Amino acid sequence: MTRKAARVHVVGAGMAGLAAAVRLSGSGVPVTLYEAAPRAGGRCRSYHDPVIGRTIDNGNHLLLSANRAALSYLEEIGARDGLIAPTEGPLPFLDLTSGETWRLEPSEGPIAWWVFQPSKRIPGTRAFDFLKAVNLRLAGPDTTVAEAVGRAEPADTRFWRPLTVAVLNATPERASARLLWTVLAETFLKGAAHCKPLIARDSLDASLVEPAVRVLEARGCTLHHGQRLRGLVRDGQRIAGLDFGADRMELAADERVILATPPAVTAELLPELRLPEGNDPIVNAHVAVPETARLPEGAGILGLVGGVAEWIFLRPGLASVTVSAADRWVDRPAEDLAARLWPDVAKALSLPLEPAPPIRIVKEKRATFSQTPDNLRLRPKPTVGLSNLLLAGDYTDTGLPATIEGAVTSGQTAAGLILQRLPDRAAC
Repeated sequence: MTRKAARVHVVGAGMAGLAAAVRLSGSGVPVTLYEAAPRAGGRCRSYHDPVIGRTIDNGNHLLLSANRAALSYLEEIGARDGLIAPTEGPLPFLDLTSGETWRLEPSEGPIAWWVFQPSKRIPGTRAFDFLKAVNLRLAGPDTTVAEAVGRAEPADTRFWRPLTVAVLNATPERASARLLWTVLAETFLKGAAHCKPLIARDSLDASLVEPAVRVLEARGCTLHHGQRLRGLVRDGQRIAGLDFGADRMELAADERVILATPPAVTAELLPELRLPEGNDPIVNAHVAVPETARLPEGAGILGLVGGVAEWIFLRPGLASVTVSAADRWVDRPAEDLAARLWPDVAKALSLPLEPAPPIRIVKEKRATFSQTPDNLRLRPKPTVGLSNLLLAGDYTDTGLPATIEGAVTSGQTAAGLILQRLPDRAAC
């Protein structure tokens, strides 16, 4: 008869915490999950918005077919079909200023033949503009993307800048060259099959969160909402209890904790840690559009340059816009942002400018930690010197950007470290 595994307490039910809980419970480990908010999901949350009369996501999240951790998570929760490809072919782009359109079409194999074919390159660019990716591979720890690849036009405006901002939520002048290289190495340099964009079929909740909660409940795992961790009770080099204010959870000697909280909360709970400093915002806008509205080539996603909007995601009756690295926009009134974004949406969808429909603006001021060279040095490892405590979150040292893939990877890594130490496993 196998001995029942000790319980693991996962604090934070965002993507990192959910991924950890799913992996642990699937291996027979009892899990208790705590979440400060009324619902699981963290920054991947959805809700019905009365202003536009649609269910919207807090933010637009694009995954790629190269995201092995996220896809394995979806397999574990039985929700692989919750992600769909918003375009059957290459990614379409539109220059809002000139009206030019093009498609980003990587080669099928690992050799980037497409950069040598004028018909497949972005208009106005040269093969040399893309071969500068080698500089990212050779970049030192202090090098930014702009220092590595330069600012030559139109490659900067039409490729390097949109790519950097979309992947790292920072401009090329601030973003880490090494971190962008990790993404390029797993996507463009492996061929088109690894670059396929994927988005939530209906909503982030329906695709990534609700299936995980159902699986955890079916496995007998407990999820406590509205439980904000106020402090960690220490006994030497281990965590002896979790202080939730009115409630306090005492931990048995063999129980463990995964702290999957945002970095600002982690810093309060573990003040001895030095964590990445500063955050970069994202602005999202959602607008109800006619069911007949279409993007070029019938795609569900469109990259934009030359305006304020950077990406448009289209579902039937709903257009959602993303503006990343949004420092210059995030503090502006919602009305001003709506007035600036609607012309971009209208042009992309060939809709009349007047009358402008209601638009819901969603600001995420702490969307990601600032992914600069200096901050990469401050990303903590999952182990922090306390025998029964592990960290998870997209800000930890995953080697990946602060994305869903990074968050899921961190949760799976923390769970894996716990599983490695368990002699026996049993069901929840």
